[in-house]
Amino acid sequence: MSRQLKHILITGAAGAIASAITQILAQRYPQAHFTLIDINEQALQQRVQALGNRASYALWDLFKPEQLAEQWQKITQNKPVDLLVNCAGIMDIISFQGTGWQLGWKLLSVNLISPLRLMDLALADMPAGGGIINIASMAGRVPITGCAYYSGAKAGMAMASEIAHNELKERNIHVLTVYPGPIFSGLEAHARGQVKQGMVSKLIPTGQAQDIAQEIVDSFQRKKVRVIYPKAYAVAHYFNAVSQWFVAAFSPKPLK
Repeated sequence: MSRQLKHILITGAAGAIASAITQILAQRYPQAHFTLIDINEQALQQRVQALGNRASYALWDLFKPEQLAEQWQKITQNKPVDLLVNCAGIMDIISFQGTGWQLGWKLLSVNLISPLRLMDLALADMPAGGGIINIASMAGRVPITGCAYYSGAKAGMAMASEIAHNELKERNIHVLTVYPGPIFSGLEAHARGQVKQGMVSKLIPTGQAQDIAQEIVDSFQRKKVRVIYPKAYAVAHYFNAVSQWFVAAFSPKPLK
């Protein structure tokens, strides 16, 4: 993008994908200040230290979306956010009944409600030339067994993001929707440990955080509509009917 971003806010900043995105954005936008958001303070301190006086952090629990407005105001006084990166997320692969409402609501809050609230807050004073990067998931495109709440949240996030892309072009604000498949990370390892291991689970294409981060930043700067990574999952996105049948029939079963 031609405009130099001044304030970049990234949620889930302690995670693998967000950390890689932060590193690349810091190189591309050397004048930008970074506000890093997570609940892992030790990891945030390490990320901030690496960026020096260009970064600060805040501990936000996205399970509590009702607190976000007050927290947002504290970190955006006199410095509106030019780029919001909604990268925070939690995933559990558990049957619908086994998930229960408390965990289900947490999955919805962190993966859908809070990201939408942050978009709402950011857009109130986001200047022209700014942007939003929303990390959705291929899990929102196909019916993965054990992911009713997670996939439901990511499907909603993806659709909201795609609609926002169409609407916000009039304000010269670019919205990029990202559809990751499995990426080697703490989230992926946690989810993999919740399913029965077999041939299918071993053959699932899995990408690297640094690679998808590069793809995300490049696509944002080129004003692309969406990112699908690993590339193998483009088939699932564009030939969705066949992919839905295949995933429903062959996705690994949750342990509970």
